[in-house]
Amino acid sequence: MTRVGIRKLGYVGLDVTDLDAWTDLLGRTLGVGVTHAKSGTDEIALAELDEFKYRLALRPSTEDRPRELGWIVDSPRELDRLTQRLTDAGFAVADGSVEEKGLRGATQLRWFTDPVGYRVELAVGEAKVRLGVDRPAGVTGLGHLVLASPRLAELRELYESVLEFKLTDYRAPGLFFFRCNRTHHSIALANAETASIHHLELEHGSIDDVGRAYDRAQAHEVPISISLGRHMNDKAISFYVRNPSGFHLEIGCGGIEVGDDWVPHDFGRSDEWGHHHADANPFAAPKS
Repeated sequence: MTRVGIRKLGYVGLDVTDLDAWTDLLGRTLGVGVTHAKSGTDEIALAELDEFKYRLALRPSTEDRPRELGWIVDSPRELDRLTQRLTDAGFAVADGSVEEKGLRGATQLRWFTDPVGYRVELAVGEAKVRLGVDRPAGVTGLGHLVLASPRLAELRELYESVLEFKLTDYRAPGLFFFRCNRTHHSIALANAETASIHHLELEHGSIDDVGRAYDRAQAHEVPISISLGRHMNDKAISFYVRNPSGFHLEIGCGGIEVGDDWVPHDFGRSDEWGHHHADANPFAAPKS
């Protein structure tokens, strides 16, 4: 596909009120290793999903909220080009601190605030700190995130027009999937009354890995918020758990890749099978 400056979703930082519950969920149920690092006076938990330094950073706080969304950019030249596009669109772009670059393993780091108030980071470089990683739980990385917001049109303008993501598909009444590489989507944007992360997806290597995580979630009485199923659009097989911050983690595998010849379309119903929601689905298509 035509190259864009942003190559992939790199990391997500969260402020969390119950760090112990998060590390227990990641370790016992999902088999994800957690290390700790200092940031100022705070101790941050770093979730090791693959061979890179981290993909999920958890910082103790009095409030559960997203802290930063990090995207990996191809090169310093592309970072400069995207910075200019953001500036031209009215966004104030600042350099990350030396400490922030060091924590993320980046050689360059810039950030801006998106239309709903989230800090979005653009990073060049990743620190590969583990070789021959043993992944008994089958976790292979951070897949995608879904942002819900009442400012959907402005977020679409940011990601599609300014940051050059490609629309893959969509579903009424207001759910749009975007890609920055061959993976079906790295971000989805949804209409909602309040801004939030609806879910983060943790990639797994096979359906067996997903199934074993499902067994562990049941054994540890982790709330399964959306049952096992296969999505209609990206064909991924997954289930969702409710994490200690209140939103979902999707445990999935098998999503399709798409190329430049892909035609965006409304994919109709949400799932091939399964994915029954424990609570009301905020993105359910209206009944005819």
